Amino acid sequence: MAAVAAPQPEAGGSFRRFLSRLGALRAGTGTGTERAGTGTGTGTERVGTGAGTGAAAERAAARRAELHLLLDQLISESCGPAAPAGPSAQDVCALLVQACQLVSFDQEHLVSKVSQLIHHLLNRFQVIVDEQNLNFLLSYSISALKQCSSWTHVEILQALAALVYNNGPKCQKYLPDLLGKAGLLLQYSDGSQPDAELRRAAVRSMANLCLSVPGQPYLDESYRSVCFQTFLSILQSSKTPDMDDITFCMLLQNALKGIQSLLNGGKMKLMQTDQLGSLLAVLKKCMFYGLPGLSIEMPPALYPAPLPQYDKRSPVKQEQSELAATKQTGNRRKKSKGKQKKEEFGEDTKEDLAGTGKESIQETDMVKLHVGDVQKSPCANPRSRALDVAHMPPEKNHLPSHYNNWKRISSSESEYSDAEGGIQSKTRSYQAKVRQGALACFLSAIKSIEKRILYGYWSAFVPDGPGIGSPQSVSLMTIALKDPSPKTRACSLQVLSAILEGSKQFLSVAEDANDHKRAFTPFSVTIASSIRELHRCLLLALVAESSSQTLTQIIKCLANLVSNAPYNRLKPGLLTRVWNQIKPYICHKDVNVRVSSLTLLGAIVSIQAPLPEVQLLLQQPCSSGLNNSGTGTPHRFNSSEQWRKILPLEGEPPDNGGNMPSEPCWLIRLCISIIVLPREDPCSDSDANFPSGSVYEPSPVRLESLQVLALLVKGYFSMAQSYLLELGEVACKCMEEMDPSIQLHGAKLLEELGTGVVQQYKSDAAVAPDQRVPVSVVVAFWTMMLNGPLPGALQNSQHPTLQTSACDALSSILPEAFSSLQSDRQVLCITLLLGLNHSENPLVKAAAARALGVYILFSCLRQDVMFVADTANAILNSLHDKSPNVRAKAAWSLGNLTDTLTVNM
Repeated sequence: MAAVAAPQPEAGGSFRRFLSRLGALRAGTGTGTERAGTGTGTGTERVGTGAGTGAAAERAAARRAELHLLLDQLISESCGPAAPAGPSAQDVCALLVQACQLVSFDQEHLVSKVSQLIHHLLNRFQVIVDEQNLNFLLSYSISALKQCSSWTHVEILQALAALVYNNGPKCQKYLPDLLGKAGLLLQYSDGSQPDAELRRAAVRSMANLCLSVPGQPYLDESYRSVCFQTFLSILQSSKTPDMDDITFCMLLQNALKGIQSLLNGGKMKLMQTDQLGSLLAVLKKCMFYGLPGLSIEMPPALYPAPLPQYDKRSPVKQEQSELAATKQTGNRRKKSKGKQKKEEFGEDTKEDLAGTGKESIQETDMVKLHVGDVQKSPCANPRSRALDVAHMPPEKNHLPSHYNNWKRISSSESEYSDAEGGIQSKTRSYQAKVRQGALACFLSAIKSIEKRILYGYWSAFVPDGPGIGSPQSVSLMTIALKDPSPKTRACSLQVLSAILEGSKQFLSVAEDANDHKRAFTPFSVTIASSIRELHRCLLLALVAESSSQTLTQIIKCLANLVSNAPYNRLKPGLLTRVWNQIKPYICHKDVNVRVSSLTLLGAIVSIQAPLPEVQLLLQQPCSSGLNNSGTGTPHRFNSSEQWRKILPLEGEPPDNGGNMPSEPCWLIRLCISIIVLPREDPCSDSDANFPSGSVYEPSPVRLESLQVLALLVKGYFSMAQSYLLELGEVACKCMEEMDPSIQLHGAKLLEELGTGVVQQYKSDAAVAPDQRVPVSVVVAFWTMMLNGPLPGALQNSQHPTLQTSACDALSSILPEAFSSLQSDRQVLCITLLLGLNHSENPLVKAAAARALGVYILFSCLRQDVMFVADTANAILNSLHDKSPNVRAKAAWSLGNLTDTLTVNM
């Protein structure tokens, strides 16, 4: 035990020993100077002075050599693996200050080493320097830049970048020296700077200065503008012949991080069209930087326009370019075909991004594209299945060539393989990081752009159906289909998802239900074409993708598209393709894919419900589409019969034993099985973040299934009403569990079931009396609820949110069913609601006041003088509550109370 624990104190102890040695060197410096000044007392003055000076010089040389050795040891240790217990931030700062105090600016080799030490120590131990030490170290670094030779400046700037990281607000008094008119960082980051490494280090320091710290003052507007223009000019520049690819990639990365920091600071609002257009142009350029088979030249700025961008190349040149790329890639594929079957692309962790909008440019500044794409191969691959399932006509299949390109690159040729060795593999990796940085910056730009402005640039970033004889413009889907990096593909999909989020009002103009025969294409038809192309591309990407994390992003993007598209104004068929494609992924091995698949199904059943197309989809046989998931989507449910392992519950008719299933909705049966049935394979989940001891599906999957059930009941109650008692059992089981989230969603499901029944019995409902749920069944349903966990949920004061949902559920009881309940159950409901009206939680009290306002209209209760009096007192008391929400609910209930009193009179 003692031997194992020894390294932890050793790490901090060795660091303190270095600190002591630096302190001894400082003390020795003072003593040596004093001794050198005293000379000798026995000889002549000249002889004594000469001897003292010689001894001092020797001691100084020895101290300098020892300092060199000490700094070398510190740098070597700071570059090694992180220690289990690193030094404290105070020790690190003290050591750096002492080291700087020992090194004068005329000792340039030592200045270089001290700068390297600052850079390595602060980055390795993630130390944020306190203000007092920061002032000394920044002054030292700035003075070193002014006094030392240029060959030391790269190391000094690296130290400066580490010092100002997350310390921007504390550097205000140094900003004139760094970012002023003759600021050091502006000089070194200028395009005329011949030293590429020096320029990159200066840009990195500037980007770190732009990082915002919550609650701290940010850069002044003048400094923000200077930094923004510097970053923008770097992104607009081209690589010079004397600069290597990796250095240029790192320069672009630092500039992108700087702009992202400015946008995330919340102060940089892109309101001017020229400024926004210039930024979006360089971001789109960097999004495709180094993408295999694609070279794009962007104009200086993009401008809002409804039309997509065009390609200047003639069709002949396009065909020749694509044919040459096809031959080249085809030969490369032959060499690596055997290896490709054995290897897969590596999966990267995803970054949180959001996407930006669309934009197209003036005709005089059109995009030049040089696309070398791979055409379909006659050999069997998932691509052909993707085209068949997605129902995409071959003559319109332009983006699949992008898709083929990255699918055909073998693992040995991908950026994650070192088989090629050398610089090419490393260059591809850095180019992918540039693309990821551009997409991350795009996310921050979206947050700084109003939606109405963002959607002016829709056509620059969202695909549109290609016209006759013209190629399809590059878009975010080009990256999602073509990029060899799973991480970059996921980033582009997150950006696209962010563009689609909240786009319902913009997309509501889309319409193609009627074939237009006009001399021009209406804007509504253009948007409808874009929506269809998004469906097509996303379905292609879904079938082609092998990375679970990217799959999750594709499905989330589809869910955002479904939630905002006006399907009632579009030709039917889009939702059918999505529905059939997503069914296999409900049983995917990855938990996040399963959750996002259920989210997509929930979006389908909730959008503009009820849609006739969705009604037909819900009536499909259970096994339809589930066994066509392919090699990448293993699933637990091998047949629809396995979904029916639930024993028949109360009120459920037994199976008829025939060939046709008795249930009208397979999705309800699926969700019930996920919620209440034990997992068939407890070890099938690839995500280790969920507890392995649970016999049920992971909690996120069950919660999403409950939400799908609630949405389905709300939008398509006529299909769910035959499952009323069974769904009631599900709600009871959920409210009996220990997980508060499961309990809450069970209560919300109960509320939707009650509301669906009440809607059927309204006088203006378009439901025939013989199609309604019988009152006897409703009575049995609520008797089961009140004899189950509902009263306990209403009295669970530790979970007020659950109490609130339970109150809402109890208020959704059918009046005709309430009058048929046993008297003790009626008294129980009234007693619970009157008691909850005195709750200290405003949410619970507001829900109770509203429920009493519902009950006061029941014909069987409005003649009860005691109930009316008690309810009147409760409502009047709630009108004086300090919570506006409680007063609003009480005012609504007061209106119902006056209606009841009027009827009674």
